[in-house]
Amino acid sequence: MLTLVLGGVRSGKSRYAEQCAKDSGKQVVYIATATITDNEMQSRIEQHRIRRSSDWLTIEEPVHLADVIQRFSDNNFLLVDCLTLWLSNIMFDNKGELQESTFDLQTAALLKVLENTDKEITLVTNEIGLGVVSADKKTRRFVDESGLLHQRISQLADRVVLMTAGLPQILK
Repeated sequence: MLTLVLGGVRSGKSRYAEQCAKDSGKQVVYIATATITDNEMQSRIEQHRIRRSSDWLTIEEPVHLADVIQRFSDNNFLLVDCLTLWLSNIMFDNKGELQESTFDLQTAALLKVLENTDKEITLVTNEIGLGVVSADKKTRRFVDESGLLHQRISQLADRVVLMTAGLPQILK
């Protein structure tokens, strides 16, 4: 079962996905895509670490998401948190320059894995396309690519959940 959980910042996406993982009864593999870029991000990552069950396996992988997903069996519940950070990691280098070849390669690999899997995977992502159109070209590209990725994954997904104020809204 492929599930996409999307919503705004602090909408309850991660908590909802983590509860689904706990309820699955399977060995949970938590695939974290965030990297520590500053003190605030370090604090966010630490909050997520504290909430996780100690018997979950955590894999920190900011780029090669498809490769990690392929390593695990159907006996696992794979929880990816989050696609938005992963997209940022594959789209831009540490100087903010677009990495077109990395982006193309990694998104194609992820979509191929998701198209051809029977694994239980829940993907958490931020819905960032509900605001105003950015004046910055790179930001517009990021928002566009995020929306397109969400559309592609929602087509493949068995279930799509939009989180608003901690409340799950089942879209599919």
